[in-house]
Amino acid sequence: MTSAQVGGTYVYAILTSPEAVGEPGSIGIEGGEVYCVSAGDLAAAVSRVRHARLRPERKHLLAHQAVLRHLMERSTVLPAAFGLIAGSDEAVRERLLENQDAFREQLALVAGKWEMGLRLSWNAPNLFDYFVEIHPELGAIRERLRGRHDVSREELLEVGKLYESLREGDREAHAGRVVAALQEHGIELKWGSPRDEREVMSVSCLVTREGREAFEKVLETIAASFDDHFTFELNGPWAPHSFTELKSTPRTAQE
Repeated sequence: MTSAQVGGTYVYAILTSPEAVGEPGSIGIEGGEVYCVSAGDLAAAVSRVRHARLRPERKHLLAHQAVLRHLMERSTVLPAAFGLIAGSDEAVRERLLENQDAFREQLALVAGKWEMGLRLSWNAPNLFDYFVEIHPELGAIRERLRGRHDVSREELLEVGKLYESLREGDREAHAGRVVAALQEHGIELKWGSPRDEREVMSVSCLVTREGREAFEKVLETIAASFDDHFTFELNGPWAPHSFTELKSTPRTAQE
């Protein structure tokens, strides 16, 4: 592979051992063969691509994840974000050498660990009605306005603000319960933003491979303390994207 080739070198992850790549074959983006670029005791899992930039199309995203899954089964990985393309293999090698201390430090932090995604949501047909049932003050305001034809915009805004305030307060309290229980077991967390008003919390959890079963049992205990108005959703394992950052990355290939 030379820098004279059209396109670039697509980077999937950084590893501590090139042997971890194994022989995955042509599972990379655009059907590219995945191989390693090594520098000292570090290696980058890469494949050649025909273009210097890639759109986040479904087929590309699936290939990116497929390579990461293959690598995760064999080694600790420092995953790259989608679309990281260097101009050549040599550019990748240079960055490995220039940033080897930072890369080793991050790899040590996630050694033998996976990322699991956890979401907690309210499970009620009508979330506002549910809050009316559990918060008398909200129900009282709605009753005061019920049947009136002269309800002002200010009064409607008052109801909306109270609803939002109660929802945010409950969201914080429920999320706090879950986080406290997880942290009691030494599980490192990264917060995400709720997708909609029904979502109570979204967190990424850094879990050891051998501790995954114990983590799921802890989560079952936590979920059992909530009633049927709540739903827990667990996904993963994933490469630890939320807990790593390639602070210095290969130079993007020029178009």
